[in-house]
Amino acid sequence: MLDLKRIIEKPDLIKRACELKGDAADIDKIVETAHSRRELITAQDTLRAEVNAASKKIGELKKSGQDAEPQMAEVRRLKEQMSTDGEHLKRAEELLEALMLRVPNVPASDVPPGDESHNVDIRSWGEIKKPEFEVAPHWETGDRLGILDLPAGAKISGSGFFVLRDAGARLERALINFMLDMHVEQHQYSEVHPPYLVNSASMRGTGQLPKLADDMYKLPDDDLWLIPTAEVPVTNLMRDEVLKPDQVPGRWVAYTPCFRREAGTYGKENRGIVRVHQFNKVEMVRVEKPEDSYDALEDLTSQAEDVLKALDLPYRVRMLATGDLSFAASKCYDLEVWAPGMQTWLEVSSCSNFEEFQARRMNLRWRPEEGGKLAFPHTLNGSGLALPRTVAAILENHLNADGTVTIPGPLQDYMKCSEIK
Repeated sequence: MLDLKRIIEKPDLIKRACELKGDAADIDKIVETAHSRRELITAQDTLRAEVNAASKKIGELKKSGQDAEPQMAEVRRLKEQMSTDGEHLKRAEELLEALMLRVPNVPASDVPPGDESHNVDIRSWGEIKKPEFEVAPHWETGDRLGILDLPAGAKISGSGFFVLRDAGARLERALINFMLDMHVEQHQYSEVHPPYLVNSASMRGTGQLPKLADDMYKLPDDDLWLIPTAEVPVTNLMRDEVLKPDQVPGRWVAYTPCFRREAGTYGKENRGIVRVHQFNKVEMVRVEKPEDSYDALEDLTSQAEDVLKALDLPYRVRMLATGDLSFAASKCYDLEVWAPGMQTWLEVSSCSNFEEFQARRMNLRWRPEEGGKLAFPHTLNGSGLALPRTVAAILENHLNADGTVTIPGPLQDYMKCSEIK
């Protein structure tokens, strides 16, 4: 959530941000409602002062034995007016909150304007090899080796679900353990294991609600949502908290399954395990001092890159243009791995800086120094990594001419073998 004062003072800047992100937030209505709310608050204060003055006069009249009925009638009238205005104020505050929740974060100044075609390549790593044999797409290799079962997933759950078997399941588990170990031991994150169901307050806190409700799975009887990413429960661990000076910066990493309806993706690549409704992911979450958050974003991105380098998977880093940014992000880097069997790049990580946007929505505050004024810290997160596309990239990049798949070196101890055959 943005600072209301910022919206009122610079409405044109916020309107431009909405335009760049393709969001239709009603900034004029927010300014109008904020002014009405302020007028109602002022009126309430005035009425309260009049009630206090009249009540004092009543006491003086009664003490002297005089008739205080006219003043008592005036107090009743003033209180009725306060009650009526109080209802108007409540409705204005509810409307203002609802409108504010629809306003996206403002893109950072160096983010390029435009849609996804304006995303900028920042760097790349690894050699895109051209083997002498035709590299099969991962779904064919997975089916042939008996480790990826798409029909079984469709049978028991429906389209967009899959089953990993034998070495496929072990590969998934090895990747999760390897990534958690790297981020904890090498990158100094604190590991947490959060719930996979969260309440609506948590989804609002990180910006999924109300905008992205159609992309999520909900349990309406319990007001619970299946998490779309570990970002939601992990970041919300700090909701309504006041962090001490030594708690910022902070780092957490978590493995969770993730659940997404993938609404609005009709026509996009849906073969194999590239776009599914349930998938595993290791997520990094950070809270940073505002002045350090963009350096932290570079660091966070490099930590996700470390995973891809260790797995010997060619990748590129792209800065997202404004129209491709998420609702809550100010700046984001996508890591895309090369999939030779599909002849395309697959996003396996998004690393984002939300500045104080999520902190304001969550009422997460921080005291920079003991006894100092409260401030909002900046929050960041990044996938380290998402599993299905990483598995797909391994099956395609490390496929051998004889049909076997070489297991990346760091995973061999976890899997207790060097290839899948």
